[in-house]
Amino acid sequence: MTSRLIPSALVPLLALAAAPAAGQQLSPQEQAIVRSVDAHAADAVNFLERIVNINSGTLNPQGVREVGRHFQAPLDSLGFDVRWIGMPDSLNRAGHLFAYRTGTQGRRVLLIGHLDTVFEKDDAFQRFVREGRFATGPGVNDMKGGDVVILYALRALHAAGALEGTTVTVALTGDEESAGRPLEISRRHLIEAGRNSGAALEFETGSRDSLGEYAVVARRSSSGWTLRVRGRTGHSSGVFGEGSGSGAIFEAARTLNAFHEELRGEPNLTFNPGVIVGGTDVEYDPQRSAGTAFGKTNVIAQTAIVTGDIRTLTDEQLQRTRERMTAIVARHLPRTEAEITFGEGYPSMPPTEGNQALLDVLNTVNCDLGTAPMQAFDPGRRGAADVSFVAPYTDALAGLGVHGSGAHGPNERIDLETLPLQIKRAALLIYRLTR
Repeated sequence: MTSRLIPSALVPLLALAAAPAAGQQLSPQEQAIVRSVDAHAADAVNFLERIVNINSGTLNPQGVREVGRHFQAPLDSLGFDVRWIGMPDSLNRAGHLFAYRTGTQGRRVLLIGHLDTVFEKDDAFQRFVREGRFATGPGVNDMKGGDVVILYALRALHAAGALEGTTVTVALTGDEESAGRPLEISRRHLIEAGRNSGAALEFETGSRDSLGEYAVVARRSSSGWTLRVRGRTGHSSGVFGEGSGSGAIFEAARTLNAFHEELRGEPNLTFNPGVIVGGTDVEYDPQRSAGTAFGKTNVIAQTAIVTGDIRTLTDEQLQRTRERMTAIVARHLPRTEAEITFGEGYPSMPPTEGNQALLDVLNTVNCDLGTAPMQAFDPGRRGAADVSFVAPYTDALAGLGVHGSGAHGPNERIDLETLPLQIKRAALLIYRLTR
C-alpha cells in the first residue's frame, strides 16, 4: 500500500547529547505528553520488573494470561474496550489480549506486542535483576520491554487528553514465539485488526550500532520445509549397483548440496536444514523437532528425513525458491524416491513507500526530540514477527521497542536509560498519526 502521508524533509544529523533546542518544535500538547513520560519513568521500570517476574513461556498459558491481566486493568482505565480472546484447546495456546478505542479523527492505528517469551517454567532464567543502567530477565528485551513502551505511551497520551477522538487498537498476542497452528485461527483477530487499520506499529526490540539507530520497514518471511527420501535397503557391498542404488542418505546429501550450490547467494534468501535423521529405521516427531534413527554400517540406508526453514523478502521470492527446490528434489538418484513438502509460516513484510513514509514521520519526531534520524534496518538481519501478518493490508513500521541485547538467551538485558526515550517516540508518533 502507498501512504498518502507526505514524506518529511531531510533532517540534520543530531547527536543525542548535543540537543539544547530539543522540544522547541513540539506543540503544547506534545510537551505535556513528554512531561508525563518523564514523570512516570520510574513507574514504567517497576511495572516491567513485575511482569518479567511472571513466567509467560508460550507453553505456560496460565502465566501468559497472568501477564495479560496486568495490562488489562490499566488499558481499561484509559478508556479501551479490553477483551481476552481465547484459542481452541487444540492449539494449546493461552490466547491474546486485544484493546479497542474508536473515534473519528486521524489514522486508525494498530499497536502490536506479545505477552509470551521463549523461557518456559523449567528454565533457570526466571527473574528481573537490575545492574546499574541495565537489567536482565526473561523477555525483558523481547518483548515485555516493548509492551511497556506501548502501555506508557498510551498513558502519556491519555494524561494529555490526546486519546480523545482517536481509533487505536492494541494487540498483545500470547504465542508470538511459537504461534499456534493453524495460523488462520491463531492470527485471525490480528489480521482482522490490520485490515481495519491505517497504520501498524510493532514494538519488538529496537536496533542500534555504532552508526546509529534503526527502525524496520521490511521483514523476511519464515516458513518450513520437510524432505523425505526412501532408498532400497540391502547389504552395503551392493551400494551404487543397478539393483540397490545409492541409498537414502546419499540422496539426501545430494539434494542438500544442490540447494547449497544452486540457491545460495540470492539477496534476502536463506534456507537452513535444521534437523536430519537417516538409517534403516527412522522416527521423527515434528512437534518436538526430534527424532531417532537405527542403522548399521553394512546396511544401505532406507530412509532419511530433513527439516528446515526458508526466509524471503517477498512472496514471489518464496514461491520461486520453492519451485527451484522441488525441481532439485525431482532429480533424485537411481533407486531412490524423494519428495519435499512446505509448511505454513510467517509471511514477509516487503518494503513499501507507505512503510517508509511512517519512518519519515518518526524522524520528524526524532528531530523535534533532538535525536538523530533513524535509518531503515537491513531486513536480512531481522527475523519474522506478528507485524508481517498485517503488512499486506496497511502501512507498517516495526522494531520500535526497547534497546538491549541477548534476546532469547540467558543474558537477555535491557538498557533502562533508553526506555523513556522509546516511550516518548511512540507516544508522539501515535499522536501525529492520529491528528
